[in-house]
Amino acid sequence: MAETLLLDRRTKDMVEDYVPDGEILSSLVRFFSIFSDGTRLRILSALAISEMCVTDISRVLRINQTTVSHQLRFLKDAGLVKSERHGKIIFYMASGEIVNDVLLKGVEFLGD
Repeated sequence: MAETLLLDRRTKDMVEDYVPDGEILSSLVRFFSIFSDGTRLRILSALAISEMCVTDISRVLRINQTTVSHQLRFLKDAGLVKSERHGKIIFYMASGEIVNDVLLKGVEFLGD
């Protein structure tokens, strides 16, 4: 016996078409998991304000340099942070406005 849905067919079709699954779902899970670590969030927030080197990030946020370097590598591999070398110093910055937008939307949601 087929189960009867309370949803209309159009809504059911939209849910089936637009709710992510497969590789898109896996990619979304990986993307949002980046924001689940307090240290990464602090680094991303700082880089949304200004580009910085590891030493400055470490000192301003009072986080061990090794930890900062590790998290920056993670963020860079995920595409949320990019770097630029100036002589011997590497500066890190958010890879685009979307990073700041995600952070601001989170803060906005929590403020409601």
